[in-house]
Amino acid sequence: QVQLVESGGGLVQAGGSLSLSCAASGGTFSRYAMGWFRQAPGTEREFIARITWIGGNTYYADSVKGRFTISRDNAKNTVFLQMNSLKPEDTAVYYCAAKLSAYDSRYDYWGRGTQVTVSS
Repeated sequence: QVQLVESGGGLVQAGGSLSLSCAASGGTFSRYAMGWFRQAPGTEREFIARITWIGGNTYYADSVKGRFTISRDNAKNTVFLQMNSLKPEDTAVYYCAAKLSAYDSRYDYWGRGTQVTVSS
């Protein structure tokens, strides 16, 4: 059974940085990409960034472009999200997810999330 576990969340002041990690366990599995999402209270889950597992191609939401960087370590089965210049509106629970197919929009496995709180 594939499990994704996020870590690295916490409280930071506006303008600060945090680095999130997402480790996959439960065996090897073929995936097209890994992504990061976030959800603030009372809002829908929002896509943030995606990286293809082979090739490392990245894609970002406009809201984080230039401030957040997604990367991966294939050998460690881990994906990262470096968040810089954080704003109070970045406060949310951050989730990582694995996308098995390149041919639909579905993410197949999800972590439980890690809280990021940005104070003003």
